[in-house]
Amino acid sequence: MRGRSVSPVFVGREEELTALSESFEDALKGKVTAVLLGGEAGVGKTRLVQRFAEHCAAGGAQVLLGGCVELSTEGLAYAPFTAALRQLVREQGPAAVAALLPEGAERDLARLLPEFGEPVGDGETDTGRARLFEQILTLLERLADARPTVLVIEDIHWADRSSRDLIAFLARNLHIPQVLILMTYRSDDLHRQHPLRPVLAELGRVQGVHRLDLPRLSRDEVAQQMTAILGRVPEYARVEKVYERSEGIPLFVEAMLESGEDCGFPESMQDLILNSVERLPEETQRVLRIAAAGGIRVGHALLAAVSGLSDVELETALRPAIAGNVLQVADNRAYVFRHSLIQEAVHDELLPGEHQRLHSRYAEEISKDRALVPPGRAAVELAHHWYGARNDLWALISAWEAARKSFKAFAYAEAVPLLERVLMLWDRVPDAAEHIGADHTAVLERASEAAHAGGDVDKGMKFVKAALKQLDEAAEPARVAQLIVRRAVFKSSKGHMGVIEDLRDALRLVSQDSLERAEVVTNLGRHLMLRGRIAEASELINEGLRLARRHGDRCLESDLLMNLALGHSLNGETESVLALNEQALEIGREEQSHRIILRAIANNIDSLIEMGRHEEALAVSEQGWETARKWGRLRGSGLFIMNNWAEVLEAIGRWDEAIEIVEAALAYGPALRTRYALLRVRADIALGRGEVELVENILSEVGVFKDRPEDFVQDITNNARLRIGWHLLRGEPTQALATAEQVLAQPTSSSKAQLGWRLLSLLRNVCDAAEAAEPERTAAVRARAAEVAAQLSVIGPVVEAYRLSYSGDFDAAAAGWERLNRPHNQAKALLRAAADAARTGDREGAAARLKVALPLARSLCATPLIEDVETLARRVGGSAAPQSHEPSELLTPRELEVLRLVTQGRTNRDIAAELFISAKTVSVHVSNILGKLGVTTRGEAAAAAHRLSLLA
Repeated sequence: MRGRSVSPVFVGREEELTALSESFEDALKGKVTAVLLGGEAGVGKTRLVQRFAEHCAAGGAQVLLGGCVELSTEGLAYAPFTAALRQLVREQGPAAVAALLPEGAERDLARLLPEFGEPVGDGETDTGRARLFEQILTLLERLADARPTVLVIEDIHWADRSSRDLIAFLARNLHIPQVLILMTYRSDDLHRQHPLRPVLAELGRVQGVHRLDLPRLSRDEVAQQMTAILGRVPEYARVEKVYERSEGIPLFVEAMLESGEDCGFPESMQDLILNSVERLPEETQRVLRIAAAGGIRVGHALLAAVSGLSDVELETALRPAIAGNVLQVADNRAYVFRHSLIQEAVHDELLPGEHQRLHSRYAEEISKDRALVPPGRAAVELAHHWYGARNDLWALISAWEAARKSFKAFAYAEAVPLLERVLMLWDRVPDAAEHIGADHTAVLERASEAAHAGGDVDKGMKFVKAALKQLDEAAEPARVAQLIVRRAVFKSSKGHMGVIEDLRDALRLVSQDSLERAEVVTNLGRHLMLRGRIAEASELINEGLRLARRHGDRCLESDLLMNLALGHSLNGETESVLALNEQALEIGREEQSHRIILRAIANNIDSLIEMGRHEEALAVSEQGWETARKWGRLRGSGLFIMNNWAEVLEAIGRWDEAIEIVEAALAYGPALRTRYALLRVRADIALGRGEVELVENILSEVGVFKDRPEDFVQDITNNARLRIGWHLLRGEPTQALATAEQVLAQPTSSSKAQLGWRLLSLLRNVCDAAEAAEPERTAAVRARAAEVAAQLSVIGPVVEAYRLSYSGDFDAAAAGWERLNRPHNQAKALLRAAADAARTGDREGAAARLKVALPLARSLCATPLIEDVETLARRVGGSAAPQSHEPSELLTPRELEVLRLVTQGRTNRDIAAELFISAKTVSVHVSNILGKLGVTTRGEAAAAAHRLSLLA
């Protein structure tokens, strides 16, 4: 009598199951976020995952299951997350799930499941996808608050682009205890160009992501598997034969045992897998071929409709396949092939005509009744089956509809290949435009929009160029103008030149009194402002405001107001900047536009920094970040807010906190310009602490050393300032002078008041350092700097403090920085004032200033400044160190937290998990602690902590 084809005993895998259990235990503590389980097809990944899931569920965890579906080009957007979400809704109900999310956030999830009602229709393709990602992140976090949660995603080698992006996003940003994502993939499927390879590489660099490879079974384990299947101990020779020919792949062991006593081994793996199918009744095989055309999983009702069998006839035909474990019965009256390899092998056996007929039958039945497939899947299923049926007309129509559905679900990456299919089929279908209600150019326009929203700039540019070739600007000027604007956006995102020229060209094409002109003006005015062309930009923006108000577009009006505020900011008119931003903010609230509200908040933070109102700026930053997170806009507006937040913290000397904000923001994968802005904040701190290599790495990435052309005035000035600081840190005043000459040669490089005065105060240091070696060049730089200074406004305490530093009144500057609570600037001004006093013979005055400067520098771990203060103190004949102080004042509150854990013998990784920061940040804290305490090891730091009663 034949034994079972699947082992009733869990064979081998004890080591891997233990590893998964340990990862789960670490996830409960917040140390592990995700596990990537790789292995060959048929090696037993699913069986291992099932056993692990049972173990977790038995311990009280919530286990959500999702799998990726192979649908060739079409992809099934967010398939694993939709499946997991559907399970959650089935178990808890839509209302309970919605209650876990911020108010109104369930409307974003409605794009995946109709149970959540109508999706939000704001039409903001640039932020909608990021919002959806945020909501799923929030949902997992809220679930984990209540109980341990495990999200299982199988077969990510089939994952669509949107699912891959969401997986990477969650792995980077899940930083809470009690949640684990377990993903499986076929390692033997990952050829060099496979789209999962870069994702795996990226995840491999993320802290808290583990990789686990599932090996083949050993000879002894194969023997155990055979014993469990056969119900008796097999002969040694048979074990040897099965092990040798199966090579330890469990699925192949099962297939060989099913082939009979002789353990025959067909010519190919496909034949081996098909053995179990070919022994079934002919009618069963026929129905299995029909099922295979429907995919690895097919519903009973759909299979009955396609096969033409009654319920009883279908059940009778499939019963042998279920008994033989070729098919399994799933939830919701569906059938699932036991392994995807079986489905693939059966499908590959279809004859060409049979293949087309079956796909045609699936398409016809789904077209009649879309309820035959799970909600949200009909469009992509139809696109898949009509294309498989080689029906060009309906393949084109269904691909167009599926692309539209993909847009609705923010699955822009999946929309692109569907639209490419429409373009490919266009010439094969007579009157294609009439069938889909759009001409060929409209398809290209839609494809460019999808590519833009999905971040595929190169492909988007190709679509735009192709569309422009088909249009006559004399016949359709507005349409051409819209495409040219999009081309300008692509150029800007790539850092290419020609953006202004494109926008001027678009402005030429739109009518004078149209809303389209206001839209072009909005883009052009902003880019002109950022390039320092304030007068021209202001004139255009005022024109745009008149048009926006005439046409009643209040969101466009608020964008223009904030663009106008940018010009006032460049001129140093901070009060008017706040007033304009407040107007825009009020409009955003009235129009309930989250984008407008958050942009206004971010701009207000920048204005408050320039006005020296740092406590207000911190409060607004935290409030803005929480609001962006609540609204699912953390990766867009939220990261801009985080950058401004980090700038506040850097300015007031809370450098470690600023680093944490920067690292957290970078983990979200910000847009390139935002990434560069965050890196510049980190570079400022690195310069202050003397981290030469880190500064060099950042400046290399930003492109400072390559002299990459920059258009934006702030980028030009900040890059020059950082490069000058790097040269001074390396003791290269002549090279710093050369950079100063370059930046002063650009007329708009320092037109913004605060940027300009900050740069000029640094240029004074450069000239003082380089004067002995290059007196003539230094004199020329001083003269040019004086010309720039004469054109800059002096409004607000921050600008005034920089002006005082530039003019050489360092005591007044130090007093100004003290009032503004900017310790690094204060200490540097005191050092310069002390040097001046020492040169005039006032040693006591110099020492007094240095005594104030040194603890400020030490509190920041500003090593270069500490060394300069101590060097000058020795020269004037005294110590700058204060006579007495509280030991705990040496360390910041965060450093005391880290020190407490160091004294407990905790590793950097343990401390990172405890404090929810990165191990890299912990390393920086530990280095700072060692430096402040004057020790070299963690043990000495612990001893010093007890000796000085730092942790009492």
